[in-house]
Amino acid sequence: MTQTTTVADAPVSAGLTSADLAPVPAAARTWTTANYAALWISMSLCIPTYMLASSLIGGGMNWWQALLTIFLGNTVVLVPMLLNGHAGAKYGIPFPVFARASFGVRGANVPALLRAIIACGWFGIQTWIGGYALYQMAVLWVPALGQLPPVFPPSWGLATGPALVFVLFWALNMYVVYLGVDSIKKLLVFKAFFLPVAAGALLWWAIAAGNGLGPILSQPAKFASSAEFWAYFFPALTGMVGFWATLSLNIPDFTRYAVSQRAQVLGQALALPSSMTLFSFVGVVVTSATLVIYGQTIWDPVVLAAKFESRVLVSVAMLAVALSTLATNIAANIVSPANDFANLNPQRISFKTGGYITGVIGLLIFPWKLIADPSGYIFTWLVGYSALLGPIGGIMIADYYLLRHQQLDVPDLYRYEGRYTYQNGVNRRAVLALFVGILPNVPGFLQAVGAVPAGLVWSWLAGLYSYAWFVGFFLSAGLYVLLMRRPMRVVE
Repeated sequence: MTQTTTVADAPVSAGLTSADLAPVPAAARTWTTANYAALWISMSLCIPTYMLASSLIGGGMNWWQALLTIFLGNTVVLVPMLLNGHAGAKYGIPFPVFARASFGVRGANVPALLRAIIACGWFGIQTWIGGYALYQMAVLWVPALGQLPPVFPPSWGLATGPALVFVLFWALNMYVVYLGVDSIKKLLVFKAFFLPVAAGALLWWAIAAGNGLGPILSQPAKFASSAEFWAYFFPALTGMVGFWATLSLNIPDFTRYAVSQRAQVLGQALALPSSMTLFSFVGVVVTSATLVIYGQTIWDPVVLAAKFESRVLVSVAMLAVALSTLATNIAANIVSPANDFANLNPQRISFKTGGYITGVIGLLIFPWKLIADPSGYIFTWLVGYSALLGPIGGIMIADYYLLRHQQLDVPDLYRYEGRYTYQNGVNRRAVLALFVGILPNVPGFLQAVGAVPAGLVWSWLAGLYSYAWFVGFFLSAGLYVLLMRRPMRVVE
């Protein structure tokens, strides 16, 4: 017999709900336009955003090409962000529960876990950035830390000193998870004040040391022809979309607290493309300046800061980077995967347990390799996971708007026996559409990571990977609608 509880006075299955997954009551929905604008400004002001822009410069773009690519990518991803956010604001439900409408009450674990694993990767990347910043500070005061004998296989590409500090910083992140998210509030306030000031100071230094903006912004693109530019532009644009493709899925985790649809739509539309582009401008200018100042492009701000002569200045900068990274990590990369893992078994997996799972997978994903160079950051990481998330977004949006016309039975989202049960809790048509949407991008991904040699697959098939998110989104959405409009009725 299925154990039941209640959601809004309706009986539901206890195995499908918890305090974290239950709908937010109307009285508790207090986020305004300003809150959503502040959320995106805070989320955008992070080291990976800087590295996003500077990686495009490192890849060969000039300053305006890089900024335009970033603006276009964030404008594109804003569309599914707002579309998926609608359900959260209307019904007060988080992403894993919203996914039950299209994938089934048990099948929703598939998109939830894919989203969670990618969040684990971002957690690992942010933790590596913070840990490496602390290492750069520590090695200035304890030079022996940089001379420790190697203990890891050469293929890992991991020196002992950075690894040691990375693990210590990882442990600090896990301690914050143990204390709870509330413990990070003061650090978020610190970040909100510090990072804009630090970004302004870095911009001023770049302009002063680079002899003004003229020499910096006059640097030409490195592409020999327009064909070479377009070959780089399209996967770069896909990578820009992929940067926030994660949040475009689980944005209901945040919009469920909105006072109105207008609040979440206006707040996100005003803040996301603008804040990403403005902060990216700092990364573009500073990275371009490094070529003028040092004769080489330095796209990693942590590596750049380590070149400053003052040990005190470097120490303060690295400590600040670590603290702001810690704040971002918990807020952006723990909350959502914790909910996703909790969806597996709401009665046994708590927020803390989900956070610990995130931390362990974040270690095992080798984050230092994901951001070792600009091409790996964009073409392997950002474009690669967009191939997984695009199809999920396409299915969820097609289901909610084209098939259900924005109407959900909320209690049935929390019942094993209801309209979202499908076949034993899994909508096999959604799973099939997801698989088909991912499949065309697999050859290009394998070629990008070097698993198969170039030329082994048809060039047109491998080329689809440059448009991974778009291919997956539209292919899965179209196939899902076709499959669901066959004899089986969508709404009972």
